[in-house]
Amino acid sequence: MQLINVTIEDNVHIISLNNGKVNAISPEVIAQIHAALDDAEQQAAVVVITGQAGIFSGGYDLKTMKQSSDSAIALVTAGSGLAYRMLAFPTPIIGVCTGHAIAKGAFLLLSCDYRIGCTGDFKIGLNEVAIGMTMHQAGIEIARNRIPQNYLSRAVINAELFAPESAVLAGFLDQVVQADVLMSTAMGVAKHMQTLNMKAHHGTKLKERQTILASLSDAIELDKQITLNL
Repeated sequence: MQLINVTIEDNVHIISLNNGKVNAISPEVIAQIHAALDDAEQQAAVVVITGQAGIFSGGYDLKTMKQSSDSAIALVTAGSGLAYRMLAFPTPIIGVCTGHAIAKGAFLLLSCDYRIGCTGDFKIGLNEVAIGMTMHQAGIEIARNRIPQNYLSRAVINAELFAPESAVLAGFLDQVVQADVLMSTAMGVAKHMQTLNMKAHHGTKLKERQTILASLSDAIELDKQITLNL
C-alpha cells in the first residue's frame, strides 16, 4: 500500500505524505520515505516533503506506539534514524508544511534544510509532554539544533504549540505564505537550490552539522536502552 506519493518535476522529487487524515508516521511510511530518498539521492535531486491540505503530519502512528514497548522503541528509533539521514542528506530537502505539524511531524520540519508553511489556524510543535510522554533524547537533540534558546523550554518542556507565523520565530519554519502559493513558492526555492554545487552543499552541511550528527547518533543509541513512558 502506498502511504506516500512521489512526483518528479524538473528533477525535484516531491514526497507527499498520504497516510490517513493525520498522515501518521508508521514504520511503513518511514520505509517508503527512505525508498523515495534513495531514488532522489541516485538522481542528485532536490527533495520536497509535504502533506495534505490542512495537515503535514500529526506524529507517530498511535497503534504502533501502543502495541508494545518494543514496537514503540523500534518506531522512535526508526524515526530518529530518518531524521539523521535527512540532516545529512547529500542534496537539499525542503519541508512544505500544509497545515498542522505535531510531534514527529514537527521533527520532520526540524530535519529539513528549508521549511515553508502556510497561513491558517494551524498548530506546529512538540506535544509529547502534554500527552504524557517524556521526550526521547534524540528528540531533544534535534530540537536543540534548530529551536532558538529562548523558545527551547517553551517548545520541549512546556509542549507549547505555535501558529505558523510564530513557528518561524520558534525555529520550526523559515517562511510563511498564503496556502494558494505554497507549492509554487516551494518550487521556486527548489529551483534556487538546484543552482548550488551539490558536492559543496553536502560537504558544508556535514561540517556545519558535525556536532548535531554526533550528538544525535549517541542519542539514538541511548534511546534504545530506555523504556518509553507511554
